[in-house]
Amino acid sequence: MSRRPNILWIVTTQWRASACGYAGDPNVRTPALDALAAQSVNYTQAVTPHPFGPFARAAVLTGVLSPANGVVDYFDALPVSARTIAHDLGERGYATAFFGKWGLASRDPQAPLVGEAHARMLVPPEARGGFGFWEGFESGFLLNDPWLHGTRLPVSEIFLGYQSDVVCERSATWLGTQTLGEKPWFGVVSLEAPHPPYAAPAAGLAARAPEEIILSANVPRGGEAEAKARAELSGYYAHIEATDRAIGRLLAAVGPDTIVVFSSVHGDMHGAHGFFRKGWPHEESVRVPLLVRVAGVAARRDEGAVSLADVPTMTRAWAGGAEWAGPPVMTRISMPSVVALPQQCDRVWRGVRTPSRKLVLNADGSPWLFFDLQNDSAEMNNLAGSPAHAGEIARLRVSCG
Repeated sequence: MSRRPNILWIVTTQWRASACGYAGDPNVRTPALDALAAQSVNYTQAVTPHPFGPFARAAVLTGVLSPANGVVDYFDALPVSARTIAHDLGERGYATAFFGKWGLASRDPQAPLVGEAHARMLVPPEARGGFGFWEGFESGFLLNDPWLHGTRLPVSEIFLGYQSDVVCERSATWLGTQTLGEKPWFGVVSLEAPHPPYAAPAAGLAARAPEEIILSANVPRGGEAEAKARAELSGYYAHIEATDRAIGRLLAAVGPDTIVVFSSVHGDMHGAHGFFRKGWPHEESVRVPLLVRVAGVAARRDEGAVSLADVPTMTRAWAGGAEWAGPPVMTRISMPSVVALPQQCDRVWRGVRTPSRKLVLNADGSPWLFFDLQNDSAEMNNLAGSPAHAGEIARLRVSCG
Protein backbone atom coordinates (compact mmCIF):
# COMPACT_ATOMS: atom_id res chain seq x y z
CA MET A 1 0.00 0.00 0.00
CA SER A 2 1.41 3.42 -0.94
CA ARG A 3 2.13 5.94 1.79
CA ARG A 4 -0.65 8.40 2.48
CA PRO A 5 0.17 11.98 1.52
CA ASN A 6 1.84 14.50 3.78
CA ILE A 7 -0.35 17.61 4.09
CA LEU A 8 0.73 21.18 4.86
CA TRP A 9 -1.46 24.18 5.56
CA ILE A 10 0.21 27.60 5.34
CA VAL A 11 -2.14 30.15 6.90
CA THR A 12 -1.24 33.84 6.96
CA THR A 13 -2.99 36.87 8.46
CA GLN A 14 -4.47 39.91 6.71
CA TRP A 15 -3.27 38.80 3.22
CA ARG A 16 -6.10 39.74 0.89
CA ALA A 17 -6.78 37.73 -2.26
CA SER A 18 -5.71 40.42 -4.69
CA ALA A 19 -2.29 41.02 -3.10
CA CYS A 20 -0.30 38.44 -5.08
CA GLY A 21 1.67 38.62 -8.27
CA TYR A 22 -0.29 35.72 -9.78
CA ALA A 23 -3.53 37.61 -8.96
CA GLY A 24 -2.36 40.58 -11.02
CA ASP A 25 -1.40 43.07 -8.28
CA PRO A 26 1.17 45.41 -9.86
CA ASN A 27 2.47 46.54 -6.47
CA VAL A 28 3.95 43.28 -5.27
CA ARG A 29 6.36 40.49 -6.19
CA THR A 30 5.53 37.00 -4.92
CA PRO A 31 7.70 34.58 -6.92
CA ALA A 32 7.29 31.66 -4.51
CA LEU A 33 3.51 31.86 -4.49
CA ASP A 34 3.42 32.51 -8.24
CA ALA A 35 5.30 29.23 -8.71
CA LEU A 36 2.94 27.47 -6.31
CA ALA A 37 -0.08 28.87 -8.17
CA ALA A 38 1.30 27.43 -11.41
CA GLN A 39 1.06 23.97 -9.79
CA SER A 40 -2.22 24.45 -7.91
CA VAL A 41 -5.95 24.75 -8.08
CA ASN A 42 -6.44 28.48 -7.61
CA TYR A 43 -9.81 29.08 -5.93
CA THR A 44 -10.26 32.62 -7.19
CA GLN A 45 -13.52 33.27 -5.30
CA ALA A 46 -12.44 31.84 -1.93
CA VAL A 47 -13.62 33.64 1.19
CA THR A 48 -13.05 33.53 4.90
CA PRO A 49 -16.22 32.61 6.79
CA HIS A 50 -15.47 35.39 9.31
CA PRO A 51 -13.13 38.29 8.47
CA PHE A 52 -11.50 38.40 11.90
CA GLY A 53 -8.68 36.23 13.21
CA PRO A 54 -10.05 34.26 16.19
CA PHE A 55 -13.39 33.53 14.53
CA ALA A 56 -11.75 32.46 11.27
CA ARG A 57 -9.05 30.33 12.91
CA ALA A 58 -11.64 28.50 14.97
CA ALA A 59 -13.69 27.84 11.82
CA VAL A 60 -10.78 26.60 9.72
CA LEU A 61 -9.52 24.27 12.47
CA THR A 62 -12.93 22.82 13.32
CA GLY A 63 -14.87 23.18 10.08
CA VAL A 64 -17.65 24.69 12.21
CA LEU A 65 -18.67 28.32 11.87
CA SER A 66 -18.70 30.81 14.74
CA PRO A 67 -20.49 31.04 17.11
CA ALA A 68 -21.31 27.29 16.96
CA ASN A 69 -17.60 26.47 17.39
CA GLY A 70 -17.60 28.28 20.75
CA VAL A 71 -15.83 31.49 19.68
CA VAL A 72 -18.38 34.30 19.94
CA ASP A 73 -16.28 37.23 21.21
CA TYR A 74 -12.81 38.38 20.18
CA PHE A 75 -11.34 37.26 23.50
CA ASP A 76 -13.07 33.85 23.56
CA ALA A 77 -10.77 30.85 23.61
CA LEU A 78 -11.39 27.82 21.44
CA PRO A 79 -13.10 25.40 23.86
CA VAL A 80 -10.82 22.62 25.08
CA SER A 81 -13.58 20.21 24.09
CA ALA A 82 -13.63 21.42 20.46
CA ARG A 83 -12.81 18.76 17.90
CA THR A 84 -10.32 19.93 15.27
CA ILE A 85 -8.78 18.58 12.11
CA ALA A 86 -5.78 17.53 14.24
CA HIS A 87 -7.98 15.12 16.20
CA ASP A 88 -9.36 13.67 12.97
CA LEU A 89 -6.01 13.11 11.31
CA GLY A 90 -4.33 11.94 14.49
CA GLU A 91 -6.93 9.18 14.73
CA ARG A 92 -6.14 8.26 11.12
CA GLY A 93 -2.50 7.64 11.97
CA TYR A 94 -1.01 11.02 11.07
CA ALA A 95 1.68 12.80 13.02
CA THR A 96 0.21 16.26 13.60
CA ALA A 97 2.02 19.54 14.26
CA PHE A 98 1.23 23.23 14.62
CA PHE A 99 3.72 26.09 14.29
CA GLY A 100 3.32 29.83 14.77
CA LYS A 101 0.46 32.12 15.73
CA TRP A 102 -2.31 30.39 17.70
CA GLY A 103 -4.67 33.28 18.49
CA LEU A 104 -7.22 31.02 20.19
CA ALA A 105 -6.11 30.96 23.81
CA SER A 106 -7.81 32.56 26.81
CA ARG A 107 -6.39 36.09 26.91
CA ASP A 108 -6.60 38.93 29.37
CA PRO A 109 -8.72 41.68 27.74
CA GLN A 110 -6.96 44.26 29.91
CA ALA A 111 -3.45 43.35 28.74
CA PRO A 112 -1.91 45.28 25.79
CA LEU A 113 -2.64 43.47 22.51
CA VAL A 114 0.72 44.45 21.01
CA GLY A 115 3.92 43.33 22.67
CA GLU A 116 5.31 40.72 25.00
CA ALA A 117 2.28 40.34 27.29
CA HIS A 118 0.45 38.27 24.69
CA ALA A 119 3.54 37.10 22.82
CA ARG A 120 4.98 35.35 25.90
CA MET A 121 1.81 33.94 27.44
CA LEU A 122 1.80 30.15 27.64
CA VAL A 123 -0.85 28.07 25.92
CA PRO A 124 -1.30 24.88 28.00
CA PRO A 125 -1.14 21.51 26.18
CA GLU A 126 -4.86 20.85 26.63
CA ALA A 127 -5.64 24.12 24.81
CA ARG A 128 -3.54 23.39 21.71
CA GLY A 129 -6.28 21.93 19.55
CA GLY A 130 -5.26 18.28 19.73
CA PHE A 131 -1.97 18.66 17.84
CA GLY A 132 0.64 16.07 18.76
CA PHE A 133 3.44 18.61 18.40
CA TRP A 134 2.92 22.33 19.04
CA GLU A 135 5.34 25.24 18.89
CA GLY A 136 4.06 28.77 18.70
CA PHE A 137 2.83 31.90 20.41
CA GLU A 138 -0.59 33.26 21.28
CA SER A 139 -0.36 36.71 19.72
CA GLY A 140 1.47 39.98 20.30
CA PHE A 141 2.00 41.10 16.69
CA LEU A 142 5.79 40.93 16.97
CA LEU A 143 6.77 40.51 13.33
CA ASN A 144 10.39 40.44 14.42
CA ASP A 145 12.11 38.44 17.19
CA PRO A 146 9.13 36.22 18.12
CA TRP A 147 8.74 34.39 21.42
CA LEU A 148 8.00 30.67 21.03
CA HIS A 149 7.02 27.91 23.43
CA GLY A 150 5.49 24.47 23.16
CA THR A 151 6.33 20.78 23.09
CA ARG A 152 10.10 21.20 23.18
CA LEU A 153 10.11 24.68 24.75
CA PRO A 154 8.42 24.60 28.19
CA VAL A 155 8.86 28.35 28.69
CA SER A 156 8.83 31.14 26.13
CA GLU A 157 12.12 31.82 24.39
CA ILE A 158 12.95 34.66 22.06
CA PHE A 159 14.20 33.80 18.57
CA LEU A 160 15.99 36.59 16.77
CA GLY A 161 14.96 37.26 13.21
CA TYR A 162 11.94 37.95 11.06
CA GLN A 163 8.96 36.03 12.38
CA SER A 164 8.04 34.38 9.07
CA ASP A 165 11.66 33.25 8.61
CA VAL A 166 11.91 31.86 12.13
CA VAL A 167 8.61 29.96 12.04
CA CYS A 168 9.11 28.61 8.51
CA GLU A 169 12.67 27.48 9.21
CA ARG A 170 11.80 25.71 12.46
CA SER A 171 8.73 24.04 10.97
CA ALA A 172 10.69 22.93 7.90
CA THR A 173 13.33 21.30 10.10
CA TRP A 174 10.75 19.42 12.18
CA LEU A 175 8.65 18.34 9.22
CA GLY A 176 11.79 17.17 7.43
CA THR A 177 12.54 14.74 10.24
CA GLN A 178 8.97 13.42 10.08
CA THR A 179 9.26 12.73 6.35
CA LEU A 180 11.84 10.08 7.18
CA GLY A 181 9.45 8.28 9.54
CA GLU A 182 6.77 5.69 8.90
CA LYS A 183 3.80 7.96 9.62
CA PRO A 184 2.46 10.54 7.20
CA TRP A 185 2.32 14.03 8.67
CA PHE A 186 -0.12 16.93 8.78
CA GLY A 187 1.32 20.34 9.61
CA VAL A 188 -0.12 23.82 10.06
CA VAL A 189 2.25 26.77 9.70
CA SER A 190 0.44 29.88 10.94
CA LEU A 191 2.11 33.22 10.16
CA GLU A 192 1.18 36.62 11.55
CA ALA A 193 2.48 38.62 8.58
CA PRO A 194 1.37 40.71 6.77
CA HIS A 195 -0.60 41.87 9.82
CA PRO A 196 0.17 45.32 11.27
CA PRO A 197 2.41 46.99 12.36
CA TYR A 198 3.08 47.61 8.68
CA ALA A 199 6.00 49.92 9.44
CA ALA A 200 7.93 47.14 11.22
CA PRO A 201 11.15 45.98 9.49
CA ALA A 202 10.49 43.33 6.83
CA ALA A 203 13.62 41.18 6.75
CA GLY A 204 15.67 43.79 4.94
CA LEU A 205 13.15 44.48 2.20
CA ALA A 206 12.63 48.18 1.59
CA ALA A 207 9.10 49.52 1.52
CA ARG A 208 7.96 51.01 -1.77
CA ALA A 209 7.42 54.79 -1.85
CA PRO A 210 3.79 55.52 -0.94
CA GLU A 211 3.28 57.69 -4.00
CA GLU A 212 4.21 54.75 -6.24
CA ILE A 213 1.42 52.50 -4.91
CA ILE A 214 -1.32 51.85 -7.45
CA LEU A 215 -4.63 52.03 -5.57
CA SER A 216 -7.87 50.31 -6.48
CA ALA A 217 -10.72 52.43 -7.83
CA ASN A 218 -12.79 52.14 -4.63
CA VAL A 219 -10.25 53.99 -2.44
CA PRO A 220 -11.46 57.62 -2.11
CA ARG A 221 -8.95 60.04 -3.56
CA GLY A 222 -7.59 63.32 -2.31
CA GLY A 223 -8.01 62.96 1.44
CA GLU A 224 -6.98 61.15 4.60
CA ALA A 225 -8.09 57.72 3.35
CA GLU A 226 -5.81 57.86 0.32
CA ALA A 227 -2.81 59.09 2.31
CA LYS A 228 -3.29 56.44 4.98
CA ALA A 229 -3.81 53.68 2.41
CA ARG A 230 -0.62 54.59 0.56
CA ALA A 231 1.43 54.73 3.77
CA GLU A 232 0.13 51.39 5.01
CA LEU A 233 0.35 49.56 1.70
CA SER A 234 3.99 50.48 1.22
CA GLY A 235 4.87 48.49 4.34
CA TYR A 236 2.19 45.85 3.75
CA TYR A 237 3.68 44.85 0.41
CA ALA A 238 7.17 44.66 1.91
CA HIS A 239 5.93 42.17 4.50
CA ILE A 240 4.19 40.17 1.79
CA GLU A 241 7.42 39.93 -0.20
CA ALA A 242 9.43 38.95 2.87
CA THR A 243 6.89 36.31 3.85
CA ASP A 244 6.71 34.98 0.28
CA ARG A 245 10.46 34.41 0.45
CA ALA A 246 10.13 32.50 3.72
CA ILE A 247 7.28 30.41 2.31
CA GLY A 248 9.42 29.58 -0.72
CA ARG A 249 12.09 28.06 1.51
CA LEU A 250 9.47 26.09 3.41
CA LEU A 251 7.96 24.72 0.19
CA ALA A 252 11.39 23.67 -1.06
CA ALA A 253 11.99 21.79 2.20
CA VAL A 254 8.75 19.77 2.18
CA GLY A 255 9.10 18.67 -1.44
CA PRO A 256 6.76 18.44 -4.45
CA ASP A 257 4.72 15.46 -3.28
CA THR A 258 3.37 17.18 -0.17
CA ILE A 259 -0.20 18.44 -0.50
CA VAL A 260 -0.05 22.19 0.15
CA VAL A 261 -2.82 24.62 1.07
CA PHE A 262 -1.98 28.33 1.15
CA SER A 263 -4.43 30.95 2.41
CA SER A 264 -5.09 33.75 4.90
CA VAL A 265 -7.64 34.05 7.68
CA HIS A 266 -8.86 37.42 6.29
CA GLY A 267 -7.79 40.47 4.30
CA ASP A 268 -7.58 44.20 5.03
CA MET A 269 -9.66 47.03 3.63
CA HIS A 270 -6.66 49.39 3.14
CA GLY A 271 -8.89 52.36 2.43
CA ALA A 272 -11.41 50.69 0.15
CA HIS A 273 -14.73 52.54 0.57
CA GLY A 274 -12.88 54.66 3.13
CA PHE A 275 -12.54 51.75 5.58
CA PHE A 276 -9.50 50.10 7.15
CA ARG A 277 -8.69 46.76 8.79
CA LYS A 278 -11.07 43.81 8.81
CA GLY A 279 -14.48 42.69 10.04
CA TRP A 280 -16.15 44.40 7.10
CA PRO A 281 -18.11 42.30 4.59
CA HIS A 282 -16.43 43.88 1.55
CA GLU A 283 -14.21 41.86 -0.79
CA GLU A 284 -10.94 43.33 0.47
CA SER A 285 -11.70 41.96 3.93
CA VAL A 286 -13.62 38.77 3.09
CA ARG A 287 -11.96 37.35 -0.02
CA VAL A 288 -8.71 35.47 0.59
CA PRO A 289 -6.12 33.65 -1.50
CA LEU A 290 -6.58 29.88 -1.63
CA LEU A 291 -4.10 27.70 -3.49
CA VAL A 292 -4.29 23.91 -3.27
CA ARG A 293 -1.47 21.82 -4.71
CA VAL A 294 -2.07 18.09 -4.98
CA ALA A 295 0.45 15.93 -6.84
CA GLY A 296 -1.11 14.61 -10.03
CA VAL A 297 -3.92 17.19 -10.10
CA ALA A 298 -3.58 19.66 -12.96
CA ALA A 299 -3.29 23.35 -12.17
CA ARG A 300 -6.42 25.34 -12.95
CA ARG A 301 -8.59 28.25 -11.89
CA ASP A 302 -11.74 27.33 -9.99
CA GLU A 303 -14.42 30.00 -9.51
CA GLY A 304 -16.57 27.99 -7.12
CA ALA A 305 -17.95 29.43 -3.86
CA VAL A 306 -15.38 27.88 -1.54
CA SER A 307 -14.79 28.87 2.09
CA LEU A 308 -11.88 28.30 4.44
CA ALA A 309 -14.35 26.27 6.50
CA ASP A 310 -14.28 23.74 3.63
CA VAL A 311 -10.54 23.10 4.01
CA PRO A 312 -10.92 20.50 6.82
CA THR A 313 -13.31 18.51 4.61
CA MET A 314 -10.81 18.67 1.76
CA THR A 315 -8.05 17.50 4.09
CA ARG A 316 -9.98 14.55 5.46
CA ALA A 317 -10.69 13.45 1.89
CA TRP A 318 -7.00 13.57 0.93
CA ALA A 319 -6.02 11.68 4.08
CA GLY A 320 -8.49 8.98 3.07
CA GLY A 321 -7.17 8.75 -0.47
CA ALA A 322 -10.17 10.50 -2.01
CA GLU A 323 -10.83 13.75 -3.87
CA TRP A 324 -12.86 16.59 -2.43
CA ALA A 325 -16.36 16.70 -3.91
CA GLY A 326 -16.00 20.38 -4.75
CA PRO A 327 -17.38 23.74 -3.62
CA PRO A 328 -21.08 24.40 -3.02
CA VAL A 329 -23.07 26.98 -4.98
CA MET A 330 -22.79 29.53 -2.17
CA THR A 331 -21.04 30.06 1.13
CA ARG A 332 -21.93 31.85 4.35
CA ILE A 333 -20.01 34.81 5.72
CA SER A 334 -20.59 36.63 9.01
CA MET A 335 -19.30 38.62 11.94
CA PRO A 336 -20.85 37.14 15.10
CA SER A 337 -19.95 40.08 17.34
CA VAL A 338 -18.55 43.61 17.25
CA VAL A 339 -14.84 43.78 18.05
CA ALA A 340 -14.35 46.98 20.05
CA LEU A 341 -11.01 47.95 18.51
CA PRO A 342 -10.21 51.00 16.38
CA GLN A 343 -11.29 50.98 12.71
CA GLN A 344 -13.07 47.61 12.84
CA CYS A 345 -16.58 46.96 11.56
CA ASP A 346 -19.25 48.60 13.68
CA ARG A 347 -21.99 45.97 13.54
CA VAL A 348 -22.94 42.31 13.68
CA TRP A 349 -23.86 40.98 10.24
CA ARG A 350 -24.40 37.78 8.30
CA GLY A 351 -24.67 36.98 4.63
CA VAL A 352 -24.07 34.70 1.68
CA ARG A 353 -21.69 34.96 -1.22
CA THR A 354 -21.85 33.23 -4.59
CA PRO A 355 -19.27 33.71 -7.35
CA SER A 356 -21.47 36.48 -8.77
CA ARG A 357 -23.54 37.88 -5.88
CA LYS A 358 -23.15 38.96 -2.27
CA LEU A 359 -25.98 39.63 0.17
CA VAL A 360 -25.29 40.97 3.66
CA LEU A 361 -27.94 41.35 6.35
CA ASN A 362 -27.94 43.44 9.50
CA ALA A 363 -28.43 41.74 12.86
CA ASP A 364 -32.20 42.30 12.58
CA GLY A 365 -32.32 40.54 9.20
CA SER A 366 -32.75 43.68 7.09
CA PRO A 367 -30.61 43.91 3.92
CA TRP A 368 -27.51 46.04 4.38
CA LEU A 369 -25.52 45.30 1.21
CA PHE A 370 -26.24 43.56 -2.07
CA PHE A 371 -23.68 43.51 -4.86
CA ASP A 372 -23.57 42.18 -8.38
CA LEU A 373 -19.97 40.98 -8.20
CA GLN A 374 -19.95 39.86 -11.79
CA ASN A 375 -20.46 43.41 -13.08
CA ASP A 376 -19.30 45.39 -10.05
CA SER A 377 -16.26 43.66 -8.57
CA ALA A 378 -15.23 46.85 -6.74
CA GLU A 379 -18.65 46.96 -5.00
CA MET A 380 -19.37 50.55 -5.96
CA ASN A 381 -23.14 50.14 -6.35
CA ASN A 382 -25.12 48.83 -3.37
CA LEU A 383 -28.33 47.30 -4.73
CA ALA A 384 -29.87 46.40 -1.34
CA GLY A 385 -32.72 48.88 -1.86
CA SER A 386 -33.26 48.19 -5.55
CA PRO A 387 -36.85 47.10 -6.38
CA ALA A 388 -35.52 45.34 -9.47
CA HIS A 389 -33.45 43.01 -7.26
CA ALA A 390 -35.99 42.43 -4.47
CA GLY A 391 -36.86 38.93 -5.66
CA GLU A 392 -33.25 37.82 -5.89
CA ILE A 393 -32.51 39.29 -2.47
CA ALA A 394 -35.49 37.44 -0.98
CA ARG A 395 -34.27 34.13 -2.42
CA LEU A 396 -30.72 34.56 -1.14
CA ARG A 397 -31.94 35.82 2.23
CA VAL A 398 -33.28 32.36 3.05
CA SER A 399 -29.72 30.98 2.89
CA CYS A 400 -28.20 33.54 5.27
CA GLY A 401 -29.07 31.51 8.36
